[in-house]
Amino acid sequence: MKKVLLIVGGGIAAYKACELIRLMRKAGIAVRCVLTEGGAQFVTPMTLAALSEAPVHTSLWDLKDEAEMGHIQLSREADLVVVAPATADLLARMAAGIADDLATTLLLATDKPVLAAPAMNVRMWEHAATRRNVAQLTADGVTILPPDEGPMACGEYGPGRLPEPEAILAAIQSALSPQRGTLAGRHILVTAGPTHEPIDPVRFLGNRSSGKQGFAIAGALAALGARVTLVAGPVTLPTPPGVTRIDVETALAMADAVQAALPADAAIMVAAVADWRVGAAAHKIKKGGALPDLKLVENPDILATVAKGPARPRLVVGFAAETDQVIAHAEAKLARKGADWIVANDVSGAVMGGDDNSVHIVSAAGVDSWPALTKAEVARRLADRIATTLNESRP
Repeated sequence: MKKVLLIVGGGIAAYKACELIRLMRKAGIAVRCVLTEGGAQFVTPMTLAALSEAPVHTSLWDLKDEAEMGHIQLSREADLVVVAPATADLLARMAAGIADDLATTLLLATDKPVLAAPAMNVRMWEHAATRRNVAQLTADGVTILPPDEGPMACGEYGPGRLPEPEAILAAIQSALSPQRGTLAGRHILVTAGPTHEPIDPVRFLGNRSSGKQGFAIAGALAALGARVTLVAGPVTLPTPPGVTRIDVETALAMADAVQAALPADAAIMVAAVADWRVGAAAHKIKKGGALPDLKLVENPDILATVAKGPARPRLVVGFAAETDQVIAHAEAKLARKGADWIVANDVSGAVMGGDDNSVHIVSAAGVDSWPALTKAEVARRLADRIATTLNESRP
């Protein structure tokens, strides 16, 4: 079992550490927590202890722990040290090598990788001093997870929000993965989310895809060192760290963006592309009188076009969202589309929009059925499998 030492800094975003601990434990990661004095103003040691099922450390001057040089032991026994939230003050002390409390002493004493997830006001994040500190930490080998952009507790808007716990978990799992860095030099194309096909200026044909699985896969691939191009349908998810994002709305626009992104070493086609479109009306269709005559036109088959095209990537993976005969439909889709794998799942429950998934990897070699996992864990495992496959076939 992998072990993470989580340092919880002071800031309103400290509450997200509770969900992060829950997700790590669910993913089979052992967690020990260090709570800073500032962090203790927002969450309690008891809460973190209950969630982590382990003692929480708060002071460098704990007689019992320090009789055994506890800060050295804590810094060495974990496989990864995570700082979340990493405040501007904590980043500054880390960059300067200050060791004036338990958290900073651990960070200076550790010989393990360190991942920091900053959270602060947008002006603090953009300040020249913070930029210098982040650059210094990056040069020192600390992995900095870029903050999300959005509204903040202070009322301002911009970059500085702590990434969502699912995104931090994905980064943690990638950092712990033996495959880390194995996709360096690879370009991987990922599609995600739904497409919206306009009926008129206010209505559209679409589906319930949230984009969560595709975004998680893009992030997991980027964490393994790949150059990832993410062609995303209309969703409001934050862009995963290290990913180049292209936003589209319709199937035709997605098809064009996919072709423009080629060539690639692999194409992971997760998007739930609408099968049909209609000729959109210029004005809102009014209710009353005869029912509107909506003539459906079939959209291009993006997966098949990529799989059978002249710029075919070495690995092409499609997804199949089914409600019955999941494996049989996936096997038929594999043959029909010309893909190497089809990742199939049953979406008759709460998969669309949810955080968990249960998938079957269907290929010419057979069917590999995975247990129910978080979408972040599905993404990590799939990224590892993609890395192994591409490296086995590297010329």
